[in-house]
Amino acid sequence: MRLLSSFVLAAVTLTSAPSALCQSKPSPCEAAEYRAFDFWLGEWNVYGPEGRLAGTNNVTREYGGCVVHEHYKTGHEYSGESLNTYDASRKVWHQSWVDSSGLLLVLEGGLRDGKMVLEGQTVGAEGKATKQRITWTPNPDGSVRQLWESTDASGKWVVAFDGKYTRK
Repeated sequence: MRLLSSFVLAAVTLTSAPSALCQSKPSPCEAAEYRAFDFWLGEWNVYGPEGRLAGTNNVTREYGGCVVHEHYKTGHEYSGESLNTYDASRKVWHQSWVDSSGLLLVLEGGLRDGKMVLEGQTVGAEGKATKQRITWTPNPDGSVRQLWESTDASGKWVVAFDGKYTRK
């Protein structure tokens, strides 16, 4: 009986704890800087420049709103995902992209004139570095343009992919 009374007392104490103890802390990632990529959140159909469906993309906020997580699928053999976060200590956005071809692409940057611009480089099998730049532009109709550019052998920027994201 004494054991049961102790259990009931403990349960009552825990359920009637002050609300301040039960409330979770606000996310450290609620500042405006962490919301700069929110225009990309959603379920998307991705179209290439010729208007054909290139794939689908699901972009969500995770980990208390600190991470923008992208899942891209083409419906063929190719797929990939990225983790994106704002690094407050350096005041820069960071993206790590991995895909089914074995590519790891690390990009960094931030907002420029209302567009998210992230840059990095890849190194080919022969050891040559290629600069990469991806720009996401929110459009007035709610769609998003993704322009991926790479440098060619002469160092000139060329379009690798020009896509339009439209909400499902």
